[in-house]
Amino acid sequence: MLDDFLRDHDGVITLGQARSCGLSRYAVNRLVKSGHWRRCSMGVYFVDDRPFTDAARIRAAVWGNGERAVASGLAAAWWLHLTKFAPDVVEVTVPRVSNHTKRSGTRLRRRDLRPADVTERNGLRVTVLPLTVVEAAVRRGGGAQLMDQALQRHTQLGALWTAHLRNKGRHGSPAARRLLQAADDGARSEAERVMGRLLRAAGITGWRTNQRIAGYEVDVVFREAKVAIEIDGFAFHTDADVFQRDRSKQNAIALAGYQVLRFTWLDLVEYPERVVAEVRRAIRAR
Repeated sequence: MLDDFLRDHDGVITLGQARSCGLSRYAVNRLVKSGHWRRCSMGVYFVDDRPFTDAARIRAAVWGNGERAVASGLAAAWWLHLTKFAPDVVEVTVPRVSNHTKRSGTRLRRRDLRPADVTERNGLRVTVLPLTVVEAAVRRGGGAQLMDQALQRHTQLGALWTAHLRNKGRHGSPAARRLLQAADDGARSEAERVMGRLLRAAGITGWRTNQRIAGYEVDVVFREAKVAIEIDGFAFHTDADVFQRDRSKQNAIALAGYQVLRFTWLDLVEYPERVVAEVRRAIRAR
């Protein structure tokens, strides 16, 4: 029974779980003193006969903060397979009234989660997927790309809005709301505003927005340089009809003698310096 539990829980076990498997407190202390078990925190142990994996690290961090602790942010995103790499610092959400203190490698968030916002996956309490997405997307290392990919593969925009509104006031809530609003309208209108701010900040002039070329409205146009910029929204909004219409529009603009640059919302928020550099190169070349 003990071996099965350790295998299924990444080699991590609490004192209470060990006792449920038939070990006494004395037996646990003896295993620690002999070096077979390593104490991760008060009442949480790792059986040191296997690698201390990212899963073991995250599980130990959460279990070390009590039975009501929950993996959240990027730690929850990794646990739910939304990201490829586990974060160096494990975010753990604990009740507002708790006496747990911050430990190295752990970041505590104090708030009372509703039952609807917590799930259990592989024996670990984590925030549910929609809340995980809206929180992890605004953490350093998450970003709009995480939300975009989740909307393509794992969840729907309505579920993200519901989770966000149920948890207003949390850390990162304003930034999450801006991302959701951008996704709500395909990110195009907000992306156009971001593009305008980037161009003005870079001192680039000679452009106008929403100009018509070859019968189509173009997002940003440099008439003198003959450069047209089109801005795409979140990938989850695209479908076959939109794809075909955009290609027909791009061909018509190119045949009118314009060089066409295409940027996505992710380009603007994740790689703004690259966007500005490509625009400069295009208008200078013309």
